[in-house]
Amino acid sequence: MNDTYKTIARFSEGIYKEKSGRFLSFAHPVKTTDEIKSMVEKYRKEYYDARHVCYAYMLGHERKIFRACDDGEPSGTAGKPILGQINSRELTDVLVVVVRYFGGIKLGTSGLISAYKAAAADALENNEIVEKTVDEEISIKFEYPFLNEVMRIVKEEHPEIIRQSFDTDCLMILGIRKSEAEKLKSRLLKVETLTINGSK
Repeated sequence: MNDTYKTIARFSEGIYKEKSGRFLSFAHPVKTTDEIKSMVEKYRKEYYDARHVCYAYMLGHERKIFRACDDGEPSGTAGKPILGQINSRELTDVLVVVVRYFGGIKLGTSGLISAYKAAAADALENNEIVEKTVDEEISIKFEYPFLNEVMRIVKEEHPEIIRQSFDTDCLMILGIRKSEAEKLKSRLLKVETLTINGSK
């Protein structure tokens, strides 16, 4: 099972200059389309005097949620080359914004594609690519007398304890790498009275 994906470690910037024009680029790690919308809006406000604010993003470990926006540039000359740079590095959970200041000289279709590609590449090259695991959350409920047995399994399988509460009934939310989740679940289900995600 492929349960890893590549993304960027932090925010980074880049720049590309061509025929008096400037292309400022910004790469962000992101998780949701709402987050992306507010970031793009922020750039549009901050660089209100720029000719174009173009962007592309990729979301999700399966890399199926994506968009490329030309923001008024000729179709396929801005968003697509930006997305191409994200794809060539096999990245996800990433947004790249490129702000264009027109320098008075038209670049033509191929010139625009090269400029947006170079600007996006610069922002991504100024970052660090990290590999992350695809994790699954497991919610378990059990009676207090079985706490020691559950904690022994948790200690041996090493999931992250996201949340826990111990009362008459105990509740734990665990996070574990997807490829290791089934083994953890099958061990936990052998504990009497324990339910996982609401079912025995």
